[in-house]
Amino acid sequence: MRAVDIIARKRDGFELTTEEIAYFIEHFTSGDIPDYQASALLMAIVLRGMTRPETAALTLAMAHSGDTLDLSDITDYAVDKHSSGGVGDKTSLVVLPLVAAFGVPVAKMSGRGLGYSGGTLDKLEAIRGYRVHLTGEEFRDLAKRNGFVLAGQSLSLAPADGKLYALRDVTATVPSLPLIASSIMSKKLAAGARGLVLDVKAGSGAFMATVEDARQLAQAMVDIGVDAGRDVIALLSDMNQPLGHAVGNALEVAESIYTLRGEGPADFTTHSLAVAEAMLRLAGRGVKWTDPAQTRAELEARLHDGSALAVFRKLVEAQGGDTAMVDDPALLPTAAIIEGVTAPAGGVVQGVDAFGVARAAFDLGAGREKKTDDIDPAVGVQVFVKVGETVRVGQKIAEIHANAAARVEGARAELLRAISLGTTPHDPLPLFYGEIEGYGSTARH
Repeated sequence: MRAVDIIARKRDGFELTTEEIAYFIEHFTSGDIPDYQASALLMAIVLRGMTRPETAALTLAMAHSGDTLDLSDITDYAVDKHSSGGVGDKTSLVVLPLVAAFGVPVAKMSGRGLGYSGGTLDKLEAIRGYRVHLTGEEFRDLAKRNGFVLAGQSLSLAPADGKLYALRDVTATVPSLPLIASSIMSKKLAAGARGLVLDVKAGSGAFMATVEDARQLAQAMVDIGVDAGRDVIALLSDMNQPLGHAVGNALEVAESIYTLRGEGPADFTTHSLAVAEAMLRLAGRGVKWTDPAQTRAELEARLHDGSALAVFRKLVEAQGGDTAMVDDPALLPTAAIIEGVTAPAGGVVQGVDAFGVARAAFDLGAGREKKTDDIDPAVGVQVFVKVGETVRVGQKIAEIHANAAARVEGARAELLRAISLGTTPHDPLPLFYGEIEGYGSTARH
């Protein structure tokens, strides 16, 4: 088998075999196939596309290109979630303790964020002492002992994806549905999940700008999961405005803690409950948690009786974090400058551009352009209005948390551009646009 022949077959529109794809990924990962040949295959895929069997084969080949996480001695059916990212998306900090509060083991390896705000690890590091770097042995021990662990990637999961993505970024081959879907799913399959909930966002603050694009991506990922013998639920959610109020690492941790107390913003609470309900639906395997309304009621009870917060506190304690910050979020890192942004006129909120809000937080230092950039955990913004709400002139509609006075006015201008007001009534934006399910696991009854 030769790499050049595989490239030529895809160039000419033929369907590659599982063996050809596995050969190419194996030898590219080992360094035997050079970058220029991999780039040629990527461009051929962008131009010719991939069939469903090809996409599944590519995903599995990448998933098995490095380490895989075996959780079978912890649970016979691991559930996981993945979000396609968004502004104010701190759902893991609420959803995972909620699910773990039902006795469902949660062992999740998360990453850092590139772009306008930090990833899950960056948010957790706002808690003094929290250890995101665990050895594989520590990770598994905590998962067994506590039923919940949330840490950075300690294994080399899907290294082929990392190598391919670095090429895609510089060869104009990022916008390909099979490549995007296989990139996401290869890491989730390698992480040991049998049941997976995908939170696929659409809007100005999302990777997919339109609902239809998000739906196509979600369907492609569900298909991959089914073909790989997994159960997948994809939720199509809105990201035309920030989720919750807070955008910024410590601010988002605080908002998550308040939500775990049952005191969070309505949209973020409802969104988190929906994702958690889908995870429990999978974990129940058609026997438990089959009634969404009843499950939702049980989830709400876990928020209000303190059991979900107790699970989060136990997580923080087990990984070396300062639990005083969980008990009192005011102890989290705080910016030196906190200034309100008021409505320049009264009216109805026509839009809260998620991208513009994210840019304001980024300019304050809440995000990073490169993996080596530092993040300021204390800075960010809070936006207190949603599309369709009526505001009065002078009402506080947002808040800036800054550590540099020179950055405040720029953030204020960004927020005022992002929050548009008018006189026309406007319906609230939906939280979700639909759901796609697929079941490929023999473990589902």
